[in-house]
Amino acid sequence: MAVTQLFRLVTCRSAARATLRAHRGYSKVCPALSERVQIFENLRDKQGHKRRVEATETRLSIQLADGRTVKGTAGVTTPLFVAQSVRVKGALVSKVNGELWELGRPLEADCELRLLGFDTDEGRRAAWRTGACVLGGVLEKAFGAEVCREGASELGLFCDHRLHNSALSLSDVEERCKQAAALKLPLSRLELNAEEVRELFQNNKLRLQLVEEQMKGPTITVYRCGDSIVVCDGPLLPHTGFLKVFKTLQLSPVTLPNQTESSGLMRLLGVAFPGEKDKEEWEREQEEARRRDHRRIGTDQELFFFNDVSPGSCFFLPKGAYIYNTLTDFIKSEYRRRGFNEVVTPTLYSTALWERSGHWEHYSENMFTVTSEGSQTYALKPMNCPAHCLMFEQRVRSWRELPLRWADFGALHRNELSGALGGLTRVRKFCQDDAHIFCTPDQLQDEIVACLDFVRSVYQVFGFSFHCLLSTRPAPFLGEPEDWDNAEQQLEKSLQHFGERWELNPGDGAFYGPKVDIQIKDAIGRQHQCATIQLDFQLPIRFDLQYIGQDGQPHRPVMIHRAVLGSLERMIAILAENFGGKWPLWLSPAQVMVIPVGGNSESYSKQVVQQFCEAGFMVDLNDDQGATLNKKIRSAQLAQYNYIFVVGDKESESGTVNVRCRGGKQLGRRPTEEVLTSLTRLRDTRSNLDEF
Repeated sequence: MAVTQLFRLVTCRSAARATLRAHRGYSKVCPALSERVQIFENLRDKQGHKRRVEATETRLSIQLADGRTVKGTAGVTTPLFVAQSVRVKGALVSKVNGELWELGRPLEADCELRLLGFDTDEGRRAAWRTGACVLGGVLEKAFGAEVCREGASELGLFCDHRLHNSALSLSDVEERCKQAAALKLPLSRLELNAEEVRELFQNNKLRLQLVEEQMKGPTITVYRCGDSIVVCDGPLLPHTGFLKVFKTLQLSPVTLPNQTESSGLMRLLGVAFPGEKDKEEWEREQEEARRRDHRRIGTDQELFFFNDVSPGSCFFLPKGAYIYNTLTDFIKSEYRRRGFNEVVTPTLYSTALWERSGHWEHYSENMFTVTSEGSQTYALKPMNCPAHCLMFEQRVRSWRELPLRWADFGALHRNELSGALGGLTRVRKFCQDDAHIFCTPDQLQDEIVACLDFVRSVYQVFGFSFHCLLSTRPAPFLGEPEDWDNAEQQLEKSLQHFGERWELNPGDGAFYGPKVDIQIKDAIGRQHQCATIQLDFQLPIRFDLQYIGQDGQPHRPVMIHRAVLGSLERMIAILAENFGGKWPLWLSPAQVMVIPVGGNSESYSKQVVQQFCEAGFMVDLNDDQGATLNKKIRSAQLAQYNYIFVVGDKESESGTVNVRCRGGKQLGRRPTEEVLTSLTRLRDTRSNLDEF
C-alpha cells in the first residue's frame, strides 16, 4: 500500500511539475484561448469529482507479446511504465486485449499487452494525431490563426485554419512545432457531451459546427495540449516530447460540404517523427510510392485517364479494360464455384426506395439526384443492397431456398467532394464485386466462414498477406443489444474457425451490424482495407423480409453484405502499385511482343501473333523497319511485356520462337506450340511465375 501511494504521489508531482514548466515555457495566450482552457479545466474538475474513487489496488498480470509476464497494480500501472521496466524502446501506443490504449492510461485488469512503435500503423497514427495537436497550438499561438479542425490520416497530419493578417513560412512552422514539442506538453483527455462542447467552443462558431457534424454518439473526445484545446479521437502520445522532427508538406484551400463559395479555410499538411531515422525511412517509402504511383503507371501504359467532362469517373482504355474485365471474370469464376448467382438491377431509383431503406436520411447528400416529369426525384444508386431486398420480397420465400447468394456488378455513384478525389483510389463512379447473402440464423456461421475462405483464396492469387478486424457495436447503434451480442459471438467463432490472424476492433462496426474488415499488406508494406463482411439486422426489418420456416411460420432472414475486391477501380490502383506496373501474365494487358528479324520472318511472325491472339493472349507485333533489334527489345521491356519473342529465319524454318522475359533473362529457342501450352497453363492457373 505504501509503495503504491508513493508511486502515485511521485507520478502526480512529476506531472504537475511538467505541466507547470510547459505552461511557463509556452508564453502568453490570447483571452479566447485562455477562457477555453479555463472551461476545459473546470469540466475536468467536475468529471474528476464525479469519478474520484480510491483505486482498488488489485494486483494484475500483464502478458507481453514475447511471452513474458509482468506484474502490476490495477489503476496504477501504465503501459509506459511496463515499456520502461522491460526496456522496450520506441513504444508510442499500446493495445490492451486488442483495444488501442494510450501509454499513460492505467491498466484496469489482467490483460494481453502489445507495445507499438512508429513502424506500425497504429503507432504512426498516434504520432501524427499528436503532431496535429502541436501544429494546431503553434498556428493559434505563434501565428494568430483560427484553428477549426485537426486530425491525421495514413498520409500524415493536418490542421484546417483561417489566417487573417499574416502569411505562413513552412520552414518557420516546422521549427516552431519542434520547439513546442520539446516542452513535453502534457495531453489531458476528456469525454464531453453536446452541451459541454457548445460551452467549450462558444467563441469559435466554425469549430463548433464541424465538431457537431463529427459527433456520432452522445460524447466526443477532446484533449488539452498546452494552451490549446483540440478535438481528436485518440489515442495520443503521453506528451509531445516523444516527437523530435516535423516536416510540412502542403498548404491548400478546404472546401466544406454544401458550400459553393470559398470558406477561407486552409489545410496545412505535414508529418512528424520520433527521430531523424524515422523521417529518413518515411522519405524512402515516399520515393518508392511515387515510383509506383498508379496514376503514372496508368499514363505510361495507356490504361486509363480522367477528364473534367465527368469528374471522378475513369475512362478505361483497351489495356485498362482488359485488366478490369479479367478481374471481373476471375470473381465470376469463383461465384460459379461457390454458389453465387449474378443479378442485374437498375441504376436509377425513386427516393421512395432510399427513404424506405433509411439511406435518404443518412446518406442523401452523397447521392446524385435527377428530377423527372411531375417533379419526381430519383437518385443514382450508391449501393446495391436496397434493390436486392426488393428482389427478395417479390414472392414468398421458403427456408429450402436459403441461403440466397446474389451478386451484382452494377455501376455505383457517390458524390464525393472534389478535393477528396484522387486517381482510382477515390472516384465518383465505380463498381464493386458486391454480393448479398440472405440466410437463416443457423446458416450464418457457415456462410461467414465461406466468405472468409473466398477472401483468402483470392488474396493468395495476388500474393497479399492479410489479417482480419472484428469491428463490434458502435455508439449509437440500431437494434437490440442481445442481437448484437449474438452476432458478434457468431463472427468471433467464424474467425476462430478460419484460423488466420485477427484482432478485435471495438466500437467500429456499422450502425446496422458488426463486421469483419480484411486488411491486406502490399509489396512495400502499406495496409489497405478492401474486403468486408457485414451483418445487417436493419434492412430485413425495414423491408419486412420473411421466409417460411420448417415450422410453417414466417421468420426474419439474416442479411450479409460482402465484397472481396471491393471497388474494382481501387483494387486496380492497389495492384498497379503492388506490382509496380509489372503485371503477372494472367492479368497483364501486354503479355507478348513478337519481333521479326529480317529475311522472310515477317510472314511467320504474323502467324505467331494470330496463333496467340486466337488463344486469348494480348499480343502485339513490332515490325518497325527503322529500329534496331536491341531498341525493339528495350522498348518492349520498358512497356512491361511479360515475354518477347524474337523471330528470324531459323525460327521460321523450325516452327519455334526465341523467348526472353521482360527482366532480360533468355529462355532460348522453343517450339511455338510448346510455348503456347506453357503460357496458357501459367495464365489459366493465375501463376505469378515468369519462367516456364
